[in-house]
Amino acid sequence: MIWFLLALLVIAAFVLAVVVLKVPVGGREAVAAALLLGVAGYVTQGSPSQPSSPSTVTEGGGEEAAFLVAARGKVTNRTIPPTNRYVVIADGFARNGQTAEAARVLLGAVEENPKDEDAWLAMANALVAHSEGVLTPASLYAFRQAAKADPKAPGPAFFLGLAMAQSGQFGEARELWADLLERTPEKAEWRPVLAAELQRLDAYIKGNAPAPAPDSQVGPESRNGTGAEPTAPSRD
Repeated sequence: MIWFLLALLVIAAFVLAVVVLKVPVGGREAVAAALLLGVAGYVTQGSPSQPSSPSTVTEGGGEEAAFLVAARGKVTNRTIPPTNRYVVIADGFARNGQTAEAARVLLGAVEENPKDEDAWLAMANALVAHSEGVLTPASLYAFRQAAKADPKAPGPAFFLGLAMAQSGQFGEARELWADLLERTPEKAEWRPVLAAELQRLDAYIKGNAPAPAPDSQVGPESRNGTGAEPTAPSRD
């Protein structure tokens, strides 16, 4: 009986995605793969007779992906949430830690509309979360495509800077954020967030700067007050 109900649930979920959410052909394979993956996991590890227990996300970057989805909705010039069906579905995957599936769905979005800045940015963030905060060539490409699609959008520069900082590229991140802050309107709702992140980055850079070599601050004449090399003390 449980398997019959499971099959009905999978079919209903797929029909909901195709008919109600109108997932296009390019994204249907990802939805079907996600559903089948869930079924496969239940078949191999499920125990219907045992009491239920909280599930855990096994794919990397779950918490970070959810944070990036929420933050993307705040660092934007738009006044309404995204309505792109690809982005809405991908955000749902990302919030549940399924960052690879989110990226696959968004690939269909940018194939359909290469100038969709929100889809490119969502894909870049999903790829960063999937790599656990590391900026990869694929995510860097997606960030650049997002900036190219909408040069005035703050999201690509902000989140690329965040990914750079997480990857240890502090100088590049600071340069990117400083430029973004300079061209950000004073009344922009997300300006305080950017300013705070830039201040934190500056404090981190200052606190972790290497100490200068002694000879860079004092000349040879300061070594023993005479300019001569120090000599060992006499044994007499």
